[in-house]
Amino acid sequence: MAVKKIAPKKTTASKPKAAPKKTNRSFGEKVKWFLIKSLLWFFGLSIGSVIVFKFVPVPFTPLMVIRAIENKMARKEVYFDHDWEPIEKISMKLQKAVIASEDGTFLSHNGFDFKALQKAYKSNECGRRIRGGCTISQQTAKNVFLWQGKSYVRKGLEAYYTVLIELIWGKERIME
Repeated sequence: MAVKKIAPKKTTASKPKAAPKKTNRSFGEKVKWFLIKSLLWFFGLSIGSVIVFKFVPVPFTPLMVIRAIENKMARKEVYFDHDWEPIEKISMKLQKAVIASEDGTFLSHNGFDFKALQKAYKSNECGRRIRGGCTISQQTAKNVFLWQGKSYVRKGLEAYYTVLIELIWGKERIME
């Protein structure tokens, strides 16, 4: 009787794959990618929030948060008292009064009144009482999305948000 030997089967399994090599990015490249990602997040969140607030009442503003923190630190009562009213419930006379007192060209500009800004600059340059040339749109952008104060960074962000709300919200929503 002959004994038949069985040879082990040859497997076609390949060797384990090595993990892909990580490319060592330079510090400059890491900073570049961080900045790009940060900018994409900023634009996404800012545009997204402007779109949401076109339809949804603004629940609170940065100024409200700052005042709440100040009150908490001063051990005062902290509360939010904010009633949103649709434009239909706001008297037309009140709307006209706000436009007349704050921004006479509100309905005709696209967020910026360059003549008023130029007048304010000249007046401030002459040493007169400091005056601003901000429009209702700029004030809305500042009050809804930014903090109080004077800095070039805040002014730049205010301009950015002013353009966004003028494009996305329109005059009625800004007035609201």
